[in-house]
Amino acid sequence: MEQPQASLAIQVLPKVRADGKNPEGDEVLRIVDAVIAYLKGTGLNTFVGPFETTVEGDFDRIMDIAKECQLICIREGAASVSTYMKVFFNPGEGVWSIAKKVTKHHA
Repeated sequence: MEQPQASLAIQVLPKVRADGKNPEGDEVLRIVDAVIAYLKGTGLNTFVGPFETTVEGDFDRIMDIAKECQLICIREGAASVSTYMKVFFNPGEGVWSIAKKVTKHHA
C-alpha cells in the first residue's frame, strides 16, 4: 500500500434545534454518526476517537472528504455546522500512519 501523503483529523459540531421528540443531543449524535459512517465508508484508513475522527490518504481526496462532511451535516438537518480540522500534508515523504501513532497506546 502506498504511504498516505495527508492526514485529516476532523470534528463536526452540527447546530440543531430540539423538538419534543428529539432532544438536541440525540440529533447532534445522529448527525455526527452519519458523518462517521461516511468517513468509514471512504475506504481510507480511519480511526474514530472520542472527539475527532482521523482519516489518511491522498491530499486532494482528503480535502474533498472534509468538504463532504460539512454537506452531510446540512443534508441531515443541521442549520449550520462548526468544524475543527487538523490537516498534515507531506507530499514528499508521506505521513506517519494512524497505526504508527496510536497502536502502542492501545495495546
